[in-house]
Amino acid sequence: MFKHILVAIDQSATSRHAFDAALDLAQALGAQLTLVHTLDRYDSDSPQQPYLAANSYSMELDELLRKDYEYKWGEFVNHYESLLKQHQEVAEAIGVRASCLQPYGRPGPAICTVARNAQADLIVVGSHGRHGLGEMFLGSVSNFVMHHAPCPVLVLHPDDQRHPTPLRERSELSKTALSAFTS
Repeated sequence: MFKHILVAIDQSATSRHAFDAALDLAQALGAQLTLVHTLDRYDSDSPQQPYLAANSYSMELDELLRKDYEYKWGEFVNHYESLLKQHQEVAEAIGVRASCLQPYGRPGPAICTVARNAQADLIVVGSHGRHGLGEMFLGSVSNFVMHHAPCPVLVLHPDDQRHPTPLRERSELSKTALSAFTS
């Protein structure tokens, strides 16, 4: 069935929910997990590229602005690399084989490309719940992925009131309940 699960990671609550769901599935199915965060310079969290003037009077200022941007971009990349590594460590701590990728580009197309290249069997992505104008101007990564993915897609929504107990917690609860019956 699902032997390779790809999960899109950012800092949102729905991303954490998507990670938990993907981790539960990977653990239950013995699947490999690929964690993906797309480095998008249009992301609201990414540093904004400076406007560089064309006149010669501002060459030094332009150089300072460029260096400042490169420094902030490096911090942005390192922050998400660290976040991916933390998720990878969580997965590996419970016996799930996990890897991380940070492709450059728009998130929807990049996620689909990674899924295709990695031959993922399932993509798990959180939805930010954008509708109407918000979706039109900001885009919907989950909507793009649903329509362009090379495999099935599981979308988790922010207004989903069902927050099931993660599998790893259920297994601990089951052990506790089983030991109560056998004592």
